[in-house]
Amino acid sequence: MTRTPEETFRAVLDGACRLQNGDRDQVDELAELYAEKTDVRHPMAPLGDTPLLGREALRRHFAAAGAVGLAGFRVEDVRVHHTADPEVVVGEFTYRGDAGWSASCVIVLRVREGRIVESRDYIDHVGLARAANGLDALCAQLTGA
Repeated sequence: MTRTPEETFRAVLDGACRLQNGDRDQVDELAELYAEKTDVRHPMAPLGDTPLLGREALRRHFAAAGAVGLAGFRVEDVRVHHTADPEVVVGEFTYRGDAGWSASCVIVLRVREGRIVESRDYIDHVGLARAANGLDALCAQLTGA
């Protein structure tokens, strides 16, 4: 059975939670939600957008993200908006963690035959840096220090 765009979006959120809570098997599970050739962008990334243009790039991305491990990582306030294009959904949600941090997110996904072929991820990167105790490092990178 092929997942709908909404089911695929929800599978990404579920996998991200499992990964951050220590399930390293989710690296491969998450990567498999993407087409072999995909185009994932983070337009609001503070250090500039580096497109992830294939499943293997996404696998490396998830492996690095999972290495951080954030206590009590969860997704809340999920809303899915369907569009006139049956391949496209817009998902709104908030990442939260036990330390009281939060990061708002909006993702626009194009899903074809159950796999993500394109995604634009608008994420509160400062909130995620705060969660991972990475604000000092981010500031140093931004200022060239």
